[in-house]
Amino acid sequence: ADFNYGADEYDAEGNEEPKALPEGSETMPYIDESPTMSPQLSARGQESGDGVSPTPTDGLGTGGERDAGKGLEMRKLVLSGFLASEEIYINQLEALLLPMKPLKATATTSQPVLTLQQIETIFYKIQDIYEIHKEFYDSLCPKVQQWDSNVTMGHLFQKLASQLGVYKAFVDNYKIALETAEKCSQSNYHFQKISEELKVKGPKDSKESHTSVTMEALLYKPIDRVTRSTLVLHDLLKHTPADHPDYPLLQDALRISQNFLSSINEDIDPRRTAVTTPKGETRQLVKDGFLVELSEGSRKLRHVFLFTDVLLCAKLKKTAVGKHQQYDCKWYVPLADLVFPSPEESEHCPQVHVIPDHELEDMKMKISAIKSEVQKEKANKGQSRAIERLKKKMFENEFWLLLNSPAIPFRIHNRNGKSYLFLLSSDYERSEWREAIQRLQKKDLQAFVLSSVELQVLTGSCFKLRTVHNIPVTSNKDDDESPGLYGFLHVIVHSAKGFKQSANLYCTLEVDSFGYFVSKAKTRVFRDTTEPQWNEEFEIELEGSQSLRILCYEKCYDKTKLNKDNNEIVDKIMGKGQIQLDPQAVQTKNWHMDVIEMNGIKVEFSMKFTSRDMSLKRTPSKKQTGVFGVKISVVTKRERSKVPYIVRQCVEEVEKRGIEEVGIYRISGVATDIQALKAVFDANNKDILVMLSDMDINAIAGTLKLYFRELPEPLLTDRLYPAFMEGIALSDPAAKENCMMHLLRSLPDPNLITFLFLLEHLKRVAEKEPINKMSLHNLATVFGPTLLRPSEGESKAHLTLASDIWSHDVMAQVQVLLYYLQHPPISFSELKRNTLYFSTDV
Repeated sequence: ADFNYGADEYDAEGNEEPKALPEGSETMPYIDESPTMSPQLSARGQESGDGVSPTPTDGLGTGGERDAGKGLEMRKLVLSGFLASEEIYINQLEALLLPMKPLKATATTSQPVLTLQQIETIFYKIQDIYEIHKEFYDSLCPKVQQWDSNVTMGHLFQKLASQLGVYKAFVDNYKIALETAEKCSQSNYHFQKISEELKVKGPKDSKESHTSVTMEALLYKPIDRVTRSTLVLHDLLKHTPADHPDYPLLQDALRISQNFLSSINEDIDPRRTAVTTPKGETRQLVKDGFLVELSEGSRKLRHVFLFTDVLLCAKLKKTAVGKHQQYDCKWYVPLADLVFPSPEESEHCPQVHVIPDHELEDMKMKISAIKSEVQKEKANKGQSRAIERLKKKMFENEFWLLLNSPAIPFRIHNRNGKSYLFLLSSDYERSEWREAIQRLQKKDLQAFVLSSVELQVLTGSCFKLRTVHNIPVTSNKDDDESPGLYGFLHVIVHSAKGFKQSANLYCTLEVDSFGYFVSKAKTRVFRDTTEPQWNEEFEIELEGSQSLRILCYEKCYDKTKLNKDNNEIVDKIMGKGQIQLDPQAVQTKNWHMDVIEMNGIKVEFSMKFTSRDMSLKRTPSKKQTGVFGVKISVVTKRERSKVPYIVRQCVEEVEKRGIEEVGIYRISGVATDIQALKAVFDANNKDILVMLSDMDINAIAGTLKLYFRELPEPLLTDRLYPAFMEGIALSDPAAKENCMMHLLRSLPDPNLITFLFLLEHLKRVAEKEPINKMSLHNLATVFGPTLLRPSEGESKAHLTLASDIWSHDVMAQVQVLLYYLQHPPISFSELKRNTLYFSTDV
């Protein structure tokens, strides 16, 4: 079941509390015909991205393009997955049929629970559907279990498709079956008890023997299933060579299924047939999703619908409980009149008010802390009301983040005068919308004005036709859905080929965190080439991520196109692609090589994942000769210095040429450069200074962070860590000041002097915030955990859930560093002289 704060009841203006939706308020289902459920994800299978093309051959390629063996292996994977879900489906149908026999038996007695007519209506065609699928499952199962390359099963899918008439009868009766079940539940206590908890058998290899499901949920399953079968046919065709005997049979089955879906969608929603374009063609929904619109100076969450010939921007109306939900049209632009203004034409568009990074980071911390509380409540079998309250709070915070974090402008202009501005967090998404619109604009479109009735009908159809039902926040995920990965993804972008002509090329990497995608890394520009060789490694922090996207751009050096707006991306996207981050596949110690194909371009990359608890480890260096992983006191003694040479040199270089670099210390440097610098500092090579002056500044900043991260114990020491955590939690300002200064005084001299040296440097970096966008808060977020996180032995004691310890402790670590960054200058001699009347017992 959907979590109770879905898109069905969000307030698009972001003003009021979301309200819960009554069960079953959307009676009539809409079956999704598109090959992928969510338009956002359709690019994974096909570059087309519009999610309605029935042609299975674009995208990953068939036959010769991929070797046949891999295709057959993929077929087996697709079929195994489908078979497992088919088993679940059969168990669900069985559970639905189970009460039918006893109900029939009582129907003829003096005390019937239901009449025979009511039983016939509620369970209409379920027995037939069950028999069709049982026969299909029994025939397919041995073929998948004794798999070899000669296996054929197209005839089974063709037969299944030919029996879709039974589903037609089921769908025609669906609404009345639901209504009858509802009425009977209200009037008969016995039936109400039966229909509230039907026991569904778990799969054969599952630990769970049974799960309880409502009758209403089970009656929806057959409707859901047709879409699922169509998706599987699509996937199978994609991985079946065109000369395979199954190919024409699967093609036929897909054609029948898709025609069937179109026909029953029209039956389910009669208004759909009334929605036609000015040329008399059926107007179809091509893509929909949630976007943030900047309207009258404030951000509003909108549901945007792209039809064959019009873009419609809507919000969900507030309705009384039990009333049918409706969209309210804010504006629409016929595609014939829609243009994308170029950056120089968009001067008159409103400027984007960007929320400071530290506010967004604060909110992420809050959300992570609430997640931890929810986990704890669940672990302690807490009250469901307490959990609901926390989830509601989490939804509100995530909604705020969704509304306030996007900053990439997506401008839409109506030739007849009005301009609209959306803000997106991902350039990938922006280009998907733009491409989908441009593809439709290639057709012969006419301009038009909708009458108020036509507009009403079109807006009315949105609720049924939409494919994206919930706003993309993690609180809308079911508990059994994958929570995504928390930790660090190491990605090496190797090279790309397939470009038609030489260009200046670079890639960016996006991952989803907190429900939406953000850009996390960018390679350098490889100039004037058709085969760029980047070979750059990045470390990307994952916060509940499930997908990685790679975008390939051609760099624009044309001064006239460069816009004053920082977030305007004028570079041309040459290709884009996305892969799922499979926790099993990614979590190995070894690098995993992969290729993403996009628009005929192939980008080669490798990746490996380190979970959060693994990356929290500090491992002391075995050798005591270098500087990385060696105690700071050993290094300063050996160098006869107060602050380690590596710290002084990196700070000096950053202040010389990196202090105005946007995102300094936040943007990751190239890992291979950082490793090269590490080796040079460890060997105390005389070429250090030459190398530093040539090196990319982000790599130097990364080397400094790595040095502190690899210290065998944190700069602020393991011994004092608990006291720092207690000190920062004090509420009385005077007590906090005394305690925090006393703690600094208690540090060993090399640690204290180095910390004060770094503190002054970070303050100087933050002075340039208007240019480098790095506030004190941003710097505290980057350096806090690096300087405070306890070493292995210390953190073991209170290491529970990786995301759990992370959220709570990291917040405190950031606050400790922020406290010192916001404090007036602290001098070593003052500190030492002013020892106050304090016990030294910390």
